[in-house]
Amino acid sequence: MTDLSKVKEHMEVIGADGVHVGTVDKVEGQRIKLTKKDSGEGAHKGHHHFVPGNLIAEVEGQKVRLSAAAAVAVTMEQEK
Repeated sequence: MTDLSKVKEHMEVIGADGVHVGTVDKVEGQRIKLTKKDSGEGAHKGHHHFVPGNLIAEVEGQKVRLSAAAAVAVTMEQEK
């Protein structure tokens, strides 16, 4: 896991496959809180989603790359 202090607001979160997962709102504890605009559709729309910090593979430039593909990472998101 990468140091969460390197994760900053407005960074793009991408899966290991390079596919967009979301945009960082902020870090809360050991999780990345994603912005509501990337919350999806239907019942997910308008909610913040969280990605566990242990999924971070690296922070490169303005991107947070996860160790899981985007399709897998979104199944690990928690909702608030």
